[in-house]
Amino acid sequence: MAVRLDPASRERSASVNARRPRHKTILRSLATAGVCAALTGCSTVGYYAHLAAGEMAVLRARVPIKQVIANPDADPALRARLELALRARAFASDTLRLPRNKSYTTYADIHRPFVMWNVFATPALSLQPVEHCSLFAGCVAYQGFYHHDRAEALAAKLKQQGDDVWIGGVPAYSTLGHFADPLLSTMNRWSDDEMIGTIFHELAHQQFYVKNDTAFNESFATFVQREGLREWHKDNHLPPPDAAGLQRQKQFTQLVLATRDKLKALYASNLPDAVKRERKAQTFVEMRRDYEHLRDTEWHGNTEYDRWFDTPPNNAKLLPFGLYDRGVPAFAALFKQCDGDWTRFYAAVRRIGNEPAKQRDAFLAGMSVKTSNMADAVKAP
Repeated sequence: MAVRLDPASRERSASVNARRPRHKTILRSLATAGVCAALTGCSTVGYYAHLAAGEMAVLRARVPIKQVIANPDADPALRARLELALRARAFASDTLRLPRNKSYTTYADIHRPFVMWNVFATPALSLQPVEHCSLFAGCVAYQGFYHHDRAEALAAKLKQQGDDVWIGGVPAYSTLGHFADPLLSTMNRWSDDEMIGTIFHELAHQQFYVKNDTAFNESFATFVQREGLREWHKDNHLPPPDAAGLQRQKQFTQLVLATRDKLKALYASNLPDAVKRERKAQTFVEMRRDYEHLRDTEWHGNTEYDRWFDTPPNNAKLLPFGLYDRGVPAFAALFKQCDGDWTRFYAAVRRIGNEPAKQRDAFLAGMSVKTSNMADAVKAP
């Protein structure tokens, strides 16, 4: 499962037929996952039961978007937004060559601010995440829950063990094509670009996904999202996407990554743990000071990232940063190599994605990657 964290708090193309008895599919998945838990200890059957029940509840809440639009009693603003979503969904397949299936052709009102909550954790003096492994998506740097109280219970347990912990709300996610994912009511508060970009982003995960490589997957999907939005704006004669907003996002991410680098050097040093803890606290004070200076000068008082500091920063809160855009320039260069042809681009991505992790990392770092099929992948037919 690929999840998408709330923008304010910062993640196979075959669909499931609408008439298929999904509860049987979910229970079959649960049974398989139970075997995995029993044999490998990667999780517990109870946790997989929670995931299965949560996903089933989301699937049961789905209503075809066309049905909502046709309902005269539906909120006019919601109907207009869903009409826009259907146009963007068609654009995703017709122009961006993303999977054509039932994902994002239904709407689910789930009556809560987030569909899931992810628990991120690290040791107090380390930036190494406490990983959670699942049968479907491999190992990821968080554990997700459909109920906030369950996320809080795990967070409290990990805090007791001395870990740094952060809970991040998830307004959208992709089941990687295992189910027909709906548009969620959690996305209603977003701008049009955020909603449309999320459709492109999550469908990109269905297009191609590498187990156990979050940076590759998220950088790929983020490139598709950004380039897709650029083409959407051009095709619909809209102004270009908000460049100032993207610049603020880039600068805030750079601030977080710089803080992470300082902490990484600190934790690797030979200083006593007590001194490391003192300097860790000071590093976060300096981070907030640098943010406030950036906000009050270059950003002209824009406060959109103030909420990130509502809960004190710690190691765990830094984990999601850099995963979504680290390799975007590499994918942009590859797209240019393919002359902006989406079909050839996806073929090239698949070639690189099937290479060993070392070569994928080299690609993300902007280094030349040679594969036996790369030349064929980027050539015009």
